[in-house]
Amino acid sequence: MTDILIVDDEKDIRELISDILRDESYSTRLAANSDQAMAEINIAEPALIILDIWLKDSKMDGIDILKQVKRNNPDVPVVIISGHGNIEIAVAAIKQGAYDFIEKPFNIDQLLVVIRRAMEASRLRRENSTLKRGEARAAEMLGNSAAFRRLREQLDKVSKSNGRVMLTGEPGAGKEMAARYIHGHSQRGRDPFIAVPCATIEPDRMEEVLFGRETPERGIEPGLLEQAHGGVIYFDEVADMPLGTQTKILRVLTEQQFQRAGGTDKVRVDLRVISSTNRDLATEIATGRFRQELYDRLNVVPVAVPSLSERREDIHHLAEHFIEQFHASQGLPQRALPEETVAALQSMAWPGNIRQLRNVIERVLILGDGTGPIQPSELESQSTTNGSGEALALGPQITSLALRDARELFEREYLLAQINRFGGNISRTAQFVGMERSALHRKLKSLGVVGGVRVEEEMMGK
Repeated sequence: MTDILIVDDEKDIRELISDILRDESYSTRLAANSDQAMAEINIAEPALIILDIWLKDSKMDGIDILKQVKRNNPDVPVVIISGHGNIEIAVAAIKQGAYDFIEKPFNIDQLLVVIRRAMEASRLRRENSTLKRGEARAAEMLGNSAAFRRLREQLDKVSKSNGRVMLTGEPGAGKEMAARYIHGHSQRGRDPFIAVPCATIEPDRMEEVLFGRETPERGIEPGLLEQAHGGVIYFDEVADMPLGTQTKILRVLTEQQFQRAGGTDKVRVDLRVISSTNRDLATEIATGRFRQELYDRLNVVPVAVPSLSERREDIHHLAEHFIEQFHASQGLPQRALPEETVAALQSMAWPGNIRQLRNVIERVLILGDGTGPIQPSELESQSTTNGSGEALALGPQITSLALRDARELFEREYLLAQINRFGGNISRTAQFVGMERSALHRKLKSLGVVGGVRVEEEMMGK
């Protein structure tokens, strides 16, 4: 994008700068006052604005326009020009977010250097944002299990609306990835996605971080709400937000405006709000730690993000994705995952969910002693429990039993792990363990676990 808006009350200056830029293959638009400038910005966001600080017969001067541009179009670089240049004006302009300040009469080469640098900085910011959005759409949003398909169907539906979404699920299950998926597939996908890590921000700094501040020394410092204008604000683990801040956020959701700390101006924002929590907010409300009114505002569309134990079939795809990711980003060996290693991964407990799986894969790739296929033995230092949290039939638990009891315990835990691995599908489990389906049914019944098995093929009339 090479569209540059030139705002100056002197026609000769506007046209001179325009001619210079057109010779450099830029396209330009011209405005003589604040009304024309804001109209041009509203028609289409320019790639850069060249702005005179003094505008005759104009409702706003250059600093006022700069403030509004930085509020509503924060990624657009603004170069200030003035024939009355002094250090105070330059400092004021930079504090308000201007990229640079040039004094009239200006040197053409100097102007072009500043414009090229500003455009390059803007391009890098936009590319970085685009890359982050692309990574968010790809990373961890992988899978083909029934639980994952249901999640993605819900996310696709809510992406088409502007409703507030409350994501619930265990730590590490991928709630932020789900939020980024909604953002990336919505009409706001080209606008900011700002995450607020409520659990890690110091309570006494929360409001300054969210609302920003104004000081004589540093001017305007936008907060996260202001940075998210036009896009999505994501309150990660919203249950950790201090009660006082909850009250102010409730007011923002109602009025769509707020004041910075130390400021007097009202800042209007257009935001879509997505929140997440791994806690039971009903309990938090009952104990007085979370406001019922805020919950009602945030929980318009509730979406449950399944744990990794509910989508074990996806572990294979996720693990391979992480191997490729670490190879590309860190140069770690791109090792294969043989079937027996996949089976081991699928039978392990994952209390940390996708985040834990990612860490396990990274650790194995770093500490591994070769570039061949990853072996199950390399996972031995990891969790060896099944999805219910019970120990597999190894160690003191089994050595204290008679042979018959130990064999039954092992068979029970082994078969439950395989059934979990195949999402409750008895036919696929039987095929893998080398048994007839009817024989597997009889074995499960004899072990007293039939009542806990979800037999998908029987439900479908097979």
